[in-house]
Amino acid sequence: MLNAIEFQAKIQNGLIQIPEEYKQELGEGDDVKVIVLVTKKSSRQRDIIDELTENPIQVDDVLNREEIYNR
Repeated sequence: MLNAIEFQAKIQNGLIQIPEEYKQELGEGDDVKVIVLVTKKSSRQRDIIDELTENPIQVDDVLNREEIYNR
């Protein structure tokens, strides 16, 4: 029988600490299946191009190329 437990933890010295409230459910020597989902911080800062790509600005009455050169 499978029993799922979910919690968040930080890795310290290569170990993941099991919270106290789950230690009784997980006995010493129990076989467990571990799936790790990592939340990574962005390796670079976002810039205005990133923002505009995700949230384009809608503009009314945009001039086309011909109108620009005729002015």
